[in-house]
Amino acid sequence: MFFQKPINQLTFEDVRNFLKQGLPENTMLDYKLLLPKNNEKFAKTIAAFANSLGGTIIIGVKDEHDKPKPPFNGVQVNTKIRGQIESIIQNYIDPVVFVDIATCKNPKNNNMFVVINIPQSNLTPHLVGHLKRAYVRTGQASRPETIVHPNNLPWLLDNRRKSNNLRHILNDKGEAHFDNYLRSLNKDPAEVRGICSLLLTPMYPQEPLIEYKNLPSVARKLNLNGNFNTVQDGLILQLSKQSTLEINSYGLILYKSALEKDGVFDYKRFTEEAASTLKIAADFYRELGFISPLLMRIKLAKVRGANIKIGTVKKRVVEDYIRLEKQVYPLTLQTELAPFARGILEEVSWALNLMPDYL
Repeated sequence: MFFQKPINQLTFEDVRNFLKQGLPENTMLDYKLLLPKNNEKFAKTIAAFANSLGGTIIIGVKDEHDKPKPPFNGVQVNTKIRGQIESIIQNYIDPVVFVDIATCKNPKNNNMFVVINIPQSNLTPHLVGHLKRAYVRTGQASRPETIVHPNNLPWLLDNRRKSNNLRHILNDKGEAHFDNYLRSLNKDPAEVRGICSLLLTPMYPQEPLIEYKNLPSVARKLNLNGNFNTVQDGLILQLSKQSTLEINSYGLILYKSALEKDGVFDYKRFTEEAASTLKIAADFYRELGFISPLLMRIKLAKVRGANIKIGTVKKRVVEDYIRLEKQVYPLTLQTELAPFARGILEEVSWALNLMPDYL
């Protein structure tokens, strides 16, 4: 999401301030002055976003060389525009794409901006028009959308089967990187007792969201200080002797930690580092302009019998393996981080045999 609040809370000034940044059109952003008269062409833009990484369309913006051109005054209020957009989607796109629409009116006059958020879809391919063509977003000025080449259809068919496979590959690489880190400390991963992890990754990865060479500059913007090790497509930061944080160009964030040498689970450290990881994720996806669904997974393995330390209190873990998996949008992390993190950690706490009076 390009804005730091829910779409239904956007104001005219929020959109105007965003436009002042001069961000050019790209694979996830499109400007239009008016609702296009060619309904099928507009449907093509929406379907291409849904078939690709998702994106945002802002109506009421002149553009020059793909950048928003001031003054940013919006267009005259059209009370029917929401219904018109929904009608275009229903009549020209199959299956229907579900979008969020905000009409941001200027309180000083009769102008407005219209913001349309199109999430990345798991119902692909979305086909357009009577010819039933599938389009994807390219980000190129001359051809912002293009017909899907037959070789690329596997990305869209079977609920993005190929993207799901790529996500598993990225996750497995992250796990292997932590195992190699343990080996660098002369520890056998198979013998390490208790591994905790928090993973966030795009639900349907398809291509890098950022060049790997630009990751260090992003890390600095996120205030990730310390020594990084480079790995394929990513960076790994050592948080402590027991824990690391990895970010990569496909949008993966992976926090991993081993229990202390004596098998004690420092719950306070885990919750602090997990909450910090969620905050880093919120900022990371904002920096990338990524708005589409994420897979979030918390996993604790080989923890049965471990002693959990909470201040002076110790509790023993009953479960051997705990796994919590959810779909979450970056916007949730950016606008509802505290309650979201609290809810997630409460679920983990319950699974760890921590009764409510310890939460």
